[in-house]
Formats: sequence, structure tokens, C-alpha cells
Amino acid sequence: MNEPLVQRHWVALAAPKVAPAVATSTVLILGRIWNANGAEHSTGNAALMVVLAAGAATAGAFAAAGRGGGDGVLAATAFATSGGLALAGVAGYADGLSLPLLLWVLATAVAYGIAARYWRTDRRDTVAYERQSVVRREGHAHTERVEALRAGAQIEVAREGAAYATALAQALIHREALPGFDPATLTRAGLPELPAIDITKEH
Repeated sequence: MNEPLVQRHWVALAAPKVAPAVATSTVLILGRIWNANGAEHSTGNAALMVVLAAGAATAGAFAAAGRGGGDGVLAATAFATSGGLALAGVAGYADGLSLPLLLWVLATAVAYGIAARYWRTDRRDTVAYERQSVVRREGHAHTERVEALRAGAQIEVAREGAAYATALAQALIHREALPGFDPATLTRAGLPELPAIDITKEH
């Protein structure tokens, strides 16, 4: 069985690698836009972002401590949302770029640290799948070789049997033409009984 080969585009391969930086940069840019539109030193806006970030972190903690070891993907998403909200709040509230940039660097590093864990897991799964695919292909190839050899042997046996039957039939035809031919002798020798020949009808 031949498995299809799928070659991914370079954009699809590079997208997961740049996604964390793009996400944190987008949050920083939107936060600074929010800052320019009146969020700077706005206590109400800052309090809202603190509440949202704390809520997302709490949701992540509950997801991580859920039944059966928790949902890792849901917990990581909640914590990432919490960090993004905190970064947006600081970027919107602060009057300079130093603190927002510092938090952006930290958030990007943390995002890549979390993503690297999933990339390693995905890589291990991919390698395991490729090994299993190789084993399956080798198993299918071995089965096909064995079946081909078996079919070839059966064909050869059938060919030899047909050749033997043809040679035996020709030999019997020649023996019938010889004087003193006795079909009972062939039967006693273990060969199939030959039909009796009525010589009077032939003459």
C-alpha cells in the first residue's frame, strides 16, 4: 500500500514559528493605539484589564487542575489570554514605551517557551508516525514478496503438472498402438483406469 506524500508550503511551515511573536506584537500595537485614544493613566481602563487578566488566569488554573490531570491546551490558552490582557493593559495605561516593551519581550519569551514544549511533542509524534509508516510499508512489501513467490510456485507446479499430464497422455497413446497393450497393468501400477477400447467398432 502506497501512502500519499504531502509536502507542505514554506508559509505553512514558518507560520507556527512566528505566531507567538506576531501575537504579542499585535497586542502591544493595539495597546499603544488604545493608549493614544485615551487609555493613558485611565484608572477605570486599567482596573478593567486587571480584572480580565485575573479572570483569565483563574480560568487557566481551574483548567489545569481539572479532572484527569486537566486540559493542557485549555489551560495554556487561558494563561496566554491572561498574559495578553495584562500586556495590553500596561501598554494602554503607561505613558512611555519602556515598560510595555519590557513586558512584550517577557511575554514573547514565555510564549516561545510554551510553544517549544508543544513543538517537541508534535515532533516526537511526527517521528513516531514516520517510523510506524516505514514499518507498515516494509510489512506490506514483505507480504507482497511472499505472496508473489507463493503464486509463482503454484503457477510453476501447475505448469509442470500440465506438462506431465500431456507427456503421460502422449505416452499412453503411443503404448496403445503397440501389440500386447494391457490397460489393467496400468491400473495395477496406480494409474487411472483407462476406458476399454472396442476394436470391432473401430474396424
